[in-house]
Order: sequence, then structure tokens, then C-alpha cells
Amino acid sequence: MIALVAGATRGTGRGIAVALGAAGATVYCTGRSTRERRSEIDRPETIEETAELVTAAGGTGIAAQVDFLDSAQVEALAERVRRERGRLDVLVNDVWGAEHLWEWDTPVWKHDIDKGLRLLRLAIDTHIISSRHLLPLLIEHEGGLVVEVTDGTWAHNETRYRENVYYDLAKMSVNRLAFAWSNELRPYGGTAVAVTPGFLRSEAMLDHFGVTEDNWREAKVDSAWMVSETPAYVGRGIAALAQDPDRQRWSGKSVESGELAEAYGLTDLDGTRPQVWPYIREVREAGGDTGWEKYR
Repeated sequence: MIALVAGATRGTGRGIAVALGAAGATVYCTGRSTRERRSEIDRPETIEETAELVTAAGGTGIAAQVDFLDSAQVEALAERVRRERGRLDVLVNDVWGAEHLWEWDTPVWKHDIDKGLRLLRLAIDTHIISSRHLLPLLIEHEGGLVVEVTDGTWAHNETRYRENVYYDLAKMSVNRLAFAWSNELRPYGGTAVAVTPGFLRSEAMLDHFGVTEDNWREAKVDSAWMVSETPAYVGRGIAALAQDPDRQRWSGKSVESGELAEAYGLTDLDGTRPQVWPYIREVREAGGDTGWEKYR
């Protein structure tokens, strides 16, 4: 299996890349942050680290620095994959990198417009540019898979306003991109799925709450955090999806990490099966703040 994760530096992208590596895949781990140069997010994680984790998991990790807003760079990446491997079986569009740009619960007339438009470029344009240059390689062999990573399924987001117009539009648009790719890949036997993790214990989120993966339960945050998940959880689901000979049954759908875990009999690293989205819908939105145990 030859896979490429667009946005593999940290968080969900890293978790997916490592899980694909554990399945034996060769994974191009792409992003902007390297050991020599950090992206505008200015965090310490690098694509080289991700590639090393992929190899340690049993796959072959290849680090490739790419800015997915630069069409020429992505075109060169596609040419490199073709030259080195001759095919592409799995494309994961996970580019985001806009945490520092959105203003929580802020109406459009108060939100910084330049930051908002930059957010949309990072969240949507990157996924389109990635697909424009990498899908021609993927469709050369029947059965390719594209995964669009978002926040909230289509069904969840369509009746809920997600924080502000820029974030709301970004996350709903990525769901729609998976639907678009499912239609465009159908003649080639391809599959496209939108997948959302739950409350993610990413490197940045753990830092934000002042905890580590060892003591994450001590974070001073609402009860949904108790149903949070590691990046490995969604990674395992996507790796199972990539290995499923009947994966076309998922094409065009928008699913939660917990749905993939249930379908494929998977758990998170601690053996649990977190279901934060049902918890939010069934408990939190009803005014509750307890009973999270049954969702873990």
C-alpha cells in the first residue's frame, strides 16, 4: 500500500500516518514543519518525526516538505511519488493548521476578515489542490481511497452552527469534498469518505490543558474531555478502511471515528471505544454533564 497523508506533522494526520505504517504501508508524510524550519504555527512537531514513527510501526515513512497552498509544490510531489513508487493507493487530506486564526463565537462583522479568509484557504483550498494533483495518480489503479478529515459529520454539522462562519464553512465544506470525490472516483472504482475524530488529545490540546497523555484526566475541562481520544483511534479506523476490500460501501459518507471503530472492532490505545459525538448529542445538548462513562 502506497499512502500519502497531506498534513501529517502532528495530531490526526500523524495518528493516521502511523496507523497506516502499522498496516505495512509506505507513507509519504507531508507538511510544512521540518527540523530545519517550522511553519507559522511554530510548534515543535516535524514531518521527519512522523516518518520515523511510521517506520518504527512497521511501515516505511518518507518525509516530504510541501506547502499545499502552492500548486507547483504539490505537482512536484505527485511527480515524485510516481517516479519513486509508480502508484498511489490512499490519499488522506488532513491539512488544517488554522487554530491560531479563528475567533471563538464571534459574528462575521467582528471577526478579523484576513484571518478568516486565510483559514478558509488553509482548510479548503489545500484539499482541492492536493486532490487536483494527486488524484490523477490514484485513479491509474482501481480501488483507490481518499479520506477527507474534518470536524463533525455532515449530519451533525447541518443543524449546528460551528463557532463562527469561517470555521463552520470550512468543516462543512470538507464533508462536501468527500462527497464530490466519491462521485468523481466512481468510474475508477475509487472510494472517498469524510471522517471526523472526536475530542482529540492531540499534542497541541494536551499542551493547552497543561497535561500529558499520562495524566490527561487531570485537565480542568468539561466532561466531554473524559470521552476524548488519541490520534491513534481515528488512525486505526482509517487503516482498517484502507484494508477493507468492501470499502466502497462507505463511499460518499461522512462518519465519526467511533463508527469506524465499531464497524471494524477497534479500540483506542487504552482499550476503550470513545463515542464523544453521541455523548454531546444525547447528554450535553440536553443540559447534562454526567454519565460519560457509558460513552467510553
